Formats: sequence, C-alpha cells, structure tokens
Amino acid sequence: MVDSTLADGVRIAQLLASDLVGHEGRLATVSVTDADPEVDPTTDGSRAYVVRAGDDPLATAFVHPERVRLNFRLAHESVVEAADEAGLRVRPKAVEPPRTVVFVEDGAEVKRVLSVFERAVAAR
Repeated sequence: MVDSTLADGVRIAQLLASDLVGHEGRLATVSVTDADPEVDPTTDGSRAYVVRAGDDPLATAFVHPERVRLNFRLAHESVVEAADEAGLRVRPKAVEPPRTVVFVEDGAEVKRVLSVFERAVAAR
C-alpha cells in the first residue's frame, strides 16, 4: 500500500513556499523572504521563512518534525474565517502584538492554506 500523506515539516514548508511564490492573481504581491535553507525541524518549531505581502510581513513559517506552523501577523479575523472554511486547524494567540496560528499538517493542506493567504492579503 502506498502512503499518500506527506507529514514532513521541512518538505511541507518547501511546497508552501514554492506555491506562494509561483502563484498569480491575489498572491502576486506575496514573497518569501529571510529563508533558512538549512532549517532543522524542532518540537517547538524552527523559523523557516517570512511571508510578505508587498513590504508588509504577513506570516512567519515555523517547521516542526511533522507539520508547519504559520503565525499570521495581520488580518486576524479573515485568517480565522478562511482557515475554518478550509478545514485547517487555527488558533488565535493572545500575545502582543496579536497572532493567529494556522497549522499545515499534511502536504495536501498546502493548496487549502493558499486561500487563507489570499484572504489575508485582501483584508490587509
């Protein structure tokens, strides 16, 4: 039997970065910056890169052994709504400044999280 899931945090982060920079339309202004090509996943999450919309930091990607955690910095209500609609695990974080955390736990969820980025870009 073939395992059809991809639960490797580094590979998921790579797929997401590739989809973000290769996407057009609403994500045309999105870029991936400050990437750590040697990032090693940790239980607490290692910073892999920053996703920007124009010059504004939109989210930071952290790599865990089996998933990616995205800490969104802007458009919190839109991010929560879009993540819920996409069936992704999402959690508002009561810190200063506020963050909204979205988890990408499988390679198949990469396409679904693109809609979250689209909504965040449109709402900023």
